[in-house]
Amino acid sequence: MKNFVQHGDTLDMTAPAGGVISGTAYLIGALFGVATASADAGTTFPLRVVGVYTLPKATGEAWAQEGAILYWDNTNKRLTTTASGNTKVGSVASAALSAATTGVIRLNGIV
Repeated sequence: MKNFVQHGDTLDMTAPAGGVISGTAYLIGALFGVATASADAGTTFPLRVVGVYTLPKATGEAWAQEGAILYWDNTNKRLTTTASGNTKVGSVASAALSAATTGVIRLNGIV
């Protein structure tokens, strides 16, 4: 197929101010993903937009239901079940206790 560009699970992005750190989640425009390499601001880096990752989560929230919708709180840089003011980024891949500081998410690749 002549118009195929790439599979789209990893996209080349320009690192924002402050750069990016490998393994850290970022919301860049409408795209959410995990940097697979560290990069200085203004340079290109690979952003993985699909897959299953352990990322920071809001404490005080128990994730009992696998498949529940998760949102990114870009102010506090963590996952939450609170939709208001946050960006939809995926779903719960594994239950998490309310005291847990991380949780397992399946990135949905879209917002």
